[in-house]
Amino acid sequence: MSQTDGAAQAVNARLVVRTVAVDETEPLIPRADPRHPLVWMRRGEGIVGLGEVVRIETTGATRVEDAAAAWTSLAALAEIDDRVGLPGTGLVAFGAIAFADESEATSVLIVPELVMGRRDGRAWVTRISLDPVDEATDASGSADAVAVLPEPAPKRQVPRVAFTPGSLPPDAYESAVAEAVRRIDADELEKVVLARQLVGELHEDAGLRATINRLAEDYPDTWVFAVDGLIGASPETLVRVDHGTVSARVLAGTASRGAGEASDRERALALAASEKDRAEHALAVESAVKRLAPHTARLDTSPEPFTLQLPNLWHLATDLKGTLGDGSSSLDLVRAVHPTAAVAGTPRRIALRAIAELEGFDRGRYAGPVGWIDGDGDGEWAIALRCAQVDADGTVTAYAGCGIVHDSVPADELAETVMKFRPIVEAFGG
Repeated sequence: MSQTDGAAQAVNARLVVRTVAVDETEPLIPRADPRHPLVWMRRGEGIVGLGEVVRIETTGATRVEDAAAAWTSLAALAEIDDRVGLPGTGLVAFGAIAFADESEATSVLIVPELVMGRRDGRAWVTRISLDPVDEATDASGSADAVAVLPEPAPKRQVPRVAFTPGSLPPDAYESAVAEAVRRIDADELEKVVLARQLVGELHEDAGLRATINRLAEDYPDTWVFAVDGLIGASPETLVRVDHGTVSARVLAGTASRGAGEASDRERALALAASEKDRAEHALAVESAVKRLAPHTARLDTSPEPFTLQLPNLWHLATDLKGTLGDGSSSLDLVRAVHPTAAVAGTPRRIALRAIAELEGFDRGRYAGPVGWIDGDGDGEWAIALRCAQVDADGTVTAYAGCGIVHDSVPADELAETVMKFRPIVEAFGG
């Protein structure tokens, strides 16, 4: 499908943007909207948005390029006064992109009215409004008016959600894994990532802020995000663009944490030495390099995968860093690399077909790109993992998946999904 009406209207909007430095914006998450939070945080730094000035919605196979085109047009018309000049200042939009071309979920870019941020010890506030500017949203007014912050909300308990298996219950998931291994052994493909769902109901729609705060406290080294009801804590950087540099972090290969220090160390060493996990990881890295390389003048990778420690598990990780060679925006690179082998498989086209057949449900925005983009096209995007989609009716759908390769064992892969569900289940009081 082509651009929706929302994308087409956004092209003609003229935005007035003003960013000023402030003494402090901490705490950030407690200032977020409790019902419609917009959050992008890691290690206590990032941006939080309030309100909505423009929404760009796209669907179908051209959803990313349509969003990128609409954003480029919107940014070109904007009047931007950025007195800070850090990543996340000036004109920004929070985004969440559907995983699959055929998904019924919309992909969105949301431009908030107010953005609060902090990075490298500096803090700022951005106000964004449509031109002509009205008195209530005067982005061109005094610095004092721009810098007014909403008060942080008092801390509250996370809302409790009781999760039950979704459309692919545990026994069916094991059967799907077994069928995937059969196809791999028959040389139909090398790897496929299979996910399953947990479903619950949220009765306190004002409690999402507490859920996100819990994720940020428990998983500070991940990208903690909230965009249009999609919330989570992802360890995987899909792509980051900052003034001509591009970087990414590829994760594939997983092990549980040990009960004690010695056991934990043993599990990390075993993961680093595992042929199965290293093979799965190599496919994911190869996929990312292949799709980023055409857009870079130089691209370097970690010489060896390293073990990344999270509170509930270990991952094999590889960092990529390079110099942009063709002026691509962060959304252009999102389009180039999504979906990676880390969330789809290899070969990609065959893996995507297997996912549709074996999972049997619409992933929505799970495993899709989530992040932000600024007026210059720079931005940070993660893969929406360890996440849940909260719908308007209160339905909460959580997702977790595993990379299936030749020697995958169905029961082990099921156990790995349980580990990966833990962050989002606990964030909802489970």
